Amino acid sequence: MAIKNIAILGSTGSIGTQAMEVIGENPTLFRAYVLTAQNNAELLIQQALTFRPAYAIICNEKYYERVKDALLGTEVKVLSGIEAVKEIVTDTEIDMVLTAMVGFAGLEPTINAIKAGKDIALANKETLVVAGELITGLARENKINILPVDSEHSAIFQCLEGEEGNTIEKLILTASGGPFRGRNLEFLGDVTPQAALKHPNWVMGSKITIDSASLMNKGLEVIEAKWLFDIEPEKIEVVVHPQSIVHSMVQFHDGSIKAQMGLPDMKLPIQYALAYPGRIRNNFKRFDFMQYPSLTFEKPDIKTFRNLGLAFEAIKQGGNMPCIVNAANEIAVAGFLKGAIGFLAMSDIIEACMKRIDFKTDPSLSDYLNTDKETRIFAQNLIDKIPLRTFTN
Repeated sequence: MAIKNIAILGSTGSIGTQAMEVIGENPTLFRAYVLTAQNNAELLIQQALTFRPAYAIICNEKYYERVKDALLGTEVKVLSGIEAVKEIVTDTEIDMVLTAMVGFAGLEPTINAIKAGKDIALANKETLVVAGELITGLARENKINILPVDSEHSAIFQCLEGEEGNTIEKLILTASGGPFRGRNLEFLGDVTPQAALKHPNWVMGSKITIDSASLMNKGLEVIEAKWLFDIEPEKIEVVVHPQSIVHSMVQFHDGSIKAQMGLPDMKLPIQYALAYPGRIRNNFKRFDFMQYPSLTFEKPDIKTFRNLGLAFEAIKQGGNMPCIVNAANEIAVAGFLKGAIGFLAMSDIIEACMKRIDFKTDPSLSDYLNTDKETRIFAQNLIDKIPLRTFTN
């Protein structure tokens, strides 16, 4: 393999830091060419001093001078602001863009990267959730690969290798069930953000961890899978698999099922995406069947965890409805983390936005941007009207 120059959008987050580990362990294969962060200036500085990228971008401009001064005397060029991120992804030296930014912010940089002919290692699921038809159309037009980094979509992607022309009967996405698997509405009414952040299997950022607890993360993955694999929502099934060993499965029209398995470690799908189409040796811990004598599977409880059902409803409606769900969820999660609303209120806010925000069947990019803005304002107004509910346990 020739060395690949990688732009890592969100290098200080959970996916970004693990991607840096993969790059650090394979210096003859990958170079961290661009690093970006939203607020974590100190870690960005540390990464830039260690990996010496061509560019380091701090999106929050109030930290620009701090980063610039710390990297003075190096050859690292320091930039600031989201507009710099949108522009840098078109750099001719970049071979691949790893989109690990959180939320809607990853959409426009991803669009620009695709238009510039860059392969995308996609960890920002919101990009396809919000504008899946637009993104996949641009990918086909520019003949680039979208390589999933989510463990579930990477599993499906790997299961489909060599299966060109064979009909998919069903995609089966697995979910851990999060920290509240099996709990009822009464219990969920009083859970704290601290409890929701204690995921049993995965170490992730706070937003995705709350999404996992509410099953919204799985709902977003259903929408993402529809676009990544060009499949009808009716052919996507979610099963709860508490051990997180089977990462997802594909059932073909002859009834055969292929599964991708392994320990819950995000470095493996990150490495697979960066190295695609090859596989490279690593020293990651190996799965031992003897340590997992029983693997179990359950139906998700969508009456209690309503977000999964709302996501299915959104993708069936199509248009800008998934964009509405994503924006409402981001605001609701932020409100829950601040203690302003309860756990169950997140679903109420999302559903209210789905009913209130104008539905568009064939949205343009400007429609997506306007829908996102309008939904965020409406969702925040709903939260502001709810009496403050602070959790201290």
